[in-house]
Amino acid sequence: MAEVSGTGDAYFLYHSIGQYDGKQQDMTAGLTEFSEVWSAPNGAQWSEILGKRQRFIDLWGDLIHAPRGTVATTENVTSGLMSVIGALPEGTLRGKKVLVAEDGFPSLHFLLAGLAKRFGFELVTVAMRQGSPWVEEEDMIAEWDESVALALLTWISSTSSHRLDIPRLVAHGREMGSMIGVDLTQGAGLLPYDVTAPGVDFALSTSLKWMCGTPGAGIIYVDANVLTTCEPELRGWFSQENPFSWALDSFAFADDARRFNSGTPSTISAIASLPAMEWRMMQDGPAIVAHNRSLTGKLLAGLDDLGLALASPRDAEKRGGSLMVALPEQVDAAKLVADLSARDIHMDNRSQILRMSPGFLTTDAGVERTLRALAELIG
Repeated sequence: MAEVSGTGDAYFLYHSIGQYDGKQQDMTAGLTEFSEVWSAPNGAQWSEILGKRQRFIDLWGDLIHAPRGTVATTENVTSGLMSVIGALPEGTLRGKKVLVAEDGFPSLHFLLAGLAKRFGFELVTVAMRQGSPWVEEEDMIAEWDESVALALLTWISSTSSHRLDIPRLVAHGREMGSMIGVDLTQGAGLLPYDVTAPGVDFALSTSLKWMCGTPGAGIIYVDANVLTTCEPELRGWFSQENPFSWALDSFAFADDARRFNSGTPSTISAIASLPAMEWRMMQDGPAIVAHNRSLTGKLLAGLDDLGLALASPRDAEKRGGSLMVALPEQVDAAKLVADLSARDIHMDNRSQILRMSPGFLTTDAGVERTLRALAELIG
């Protein structure tokens, strides 16, 4: 079995895949237990495995303050959004607008653009201002009138770390009579979030990034009042109150988020992510934020000294846990990332934007080592 390599002191990829000390051992133990249970010829597999899946769901509910019965699993935020849109009452979006921001996760935009004709809505993408790396709340509000049936808000941008003022936007959206969904992915597990304050209609996330989980372990939260109106297109025996009710002429949805299940549920991604979820829920939330803020503060000062242009808000209260900088055009960004990796310094780039997210493993010494390496490599 391959062992984890590197110290992790200069690991800056929490916007991509989260890590913590002991993750490999915890995940190995969890998956070993799964294989033992699943391979035992005793017929007891499902009660054990479905119980662990429910534990995963409940921990997500605790994290985002979602009432029991309002969270379901999904593969990723894109499939989760499709599930919600396909479940809305007929005509909810027809003849109306769906509002998104240009700096939202592209996959969600791709999905919405493909669904616009089928569901009869106009997709309105709020653009970034000239030279700005993120979309301003004022510009979203300017495009957000009573014709917007649904606004999909990206809490924290993956390309700038800009953090939307969710309470302000939700208050405006309620005045307009719009449904509101939030993509929590880039902040969940680092910054606190409560789906009930202010209340939103649905929220989506994965368990990667700050949650330190695995691919395929996504979640959907749907407000209890909205749930009762949803009839998901993708449905199956596990969408029912009693999955073992097999009468073909009496299908009925479960009265809670289980209606977003379909056929035999996927469990392995939730079980593989469960050790990380349990580890995260035992941590001191404010201390995690303070650690990130301390490291991003030191990193920001050093990046300023290098003369690199910040592509994230300077005010920590207006950003997530990441810092992005715009590299000069003469710098080969992909080569820079590879050269840093060779020194056990890990970050990534999107074109000329260098993305850095210090987290649980990252240390002051790692930040200092990174700044020295950047100074040397960029010149």
